[in-house]
Amino acid sequence: MLVDDHAVVRMGFRLLVDGAPDMRVVAEAASGEDAVRTIEDAQPDVVVMDISMPGIGGLEAVRRILARAPETRVLVLSAHEDAMHARRTLKAGAAGYLTKRAAAEALIEAIRQVHQGGSFLEPQIAEQLAAQQAAPEPLDTLSEKEFKVFIALASGQSVQDIAAVMSLSPSTVGTHLYNIKQKLGAANSAELALIAMRAGLLTP
Repeated sequence: MLVDDHAVVRMGFRLLVDGAPDMRVVAEAASGEDAVRTIEDAQPDVVVMDISMPGIGGLEAVRRILARAPETRVLVLSAHEDAMHARRTLKAGAAGYLTKRAAAEALIEAIRQVHQGGSFLEPQIAEQLAAQQAAPEPLDTLSEKEFKVFIALASGQSVQDIAAVMSLSPSTVGTHLYNIKQKLGAANSAELALIAMRAGLLTP
């Protein structure tokens, strides 16, 4: 099952997967919510999932899919090339993490590996994760909602924009913002952006 909010991206991945002799696409979804609704009917062996989507997003979708269909293997295919997103993805229960910059052959190999019960991490992501094991990361103290709000704020979105996208009230986003600043020791949005840049979370 392919899960991505861009139809053109899904089309490209479908052609790639269907071109492999040992796999085929049985379903597609344009959001995390669609994926969760479809999972039990589609019964895919592997879900290839983007994580940056509107609504509940990919991370929450991974959790809900595994709660409904624990045997499903989830491979995250993301535009984020930092270890932080990969670590949160694996913590949510995904079996692998691959960036969209990876070669087509890597995606096919990754699907095979997770289907066979293994895990798959792109080498550069694996190296970053290994390097970070030595030191605790303050960003790990953020909850999933807080992390999502943190990324949005660091990217320059307003509290009102975030509230609209995440279907939250502005006061709830404000509470998350207060907690984020406390946990990260940041005084304002500019400092949050700096923390995000240092962690490699903001794509240029």
